[in-house]
Amino acid sequence: MADFSLFGLIGLCIGFLWGIGCSLAILYSIYLGGYRKAVADSLAPEKSKRWNETLKKVLARRAAEAAETK
Repeated sequence: MADFSLFGLIGLCIGFLWGIGCSLAILYSIYLGGYRKAVADSLAPEKSKRWNETLKKVLARRAAEAAETK
C-alpha cells in the first residue's frame, strides 16, 4: 500500500465516478426511450392488445379498492 500514491487514489476515484456516471447515463437513456414509447403508444388512435389488457387490470384494481373503502 505504500506504493499507492495520491495520484493513484485520484485516478481510482475519477475512474469510479466516471464509471458510475456512464452507467447512470445509459440507464437514463433507456428510461427515456421507454417513456417516449409509452407516450407514443398512449397517443395512438388504436391501442394495442397489451395496453387494453393492462387498462382492464388497472380499472379492476381501482374498482376493488373503491369497493373496500365504501
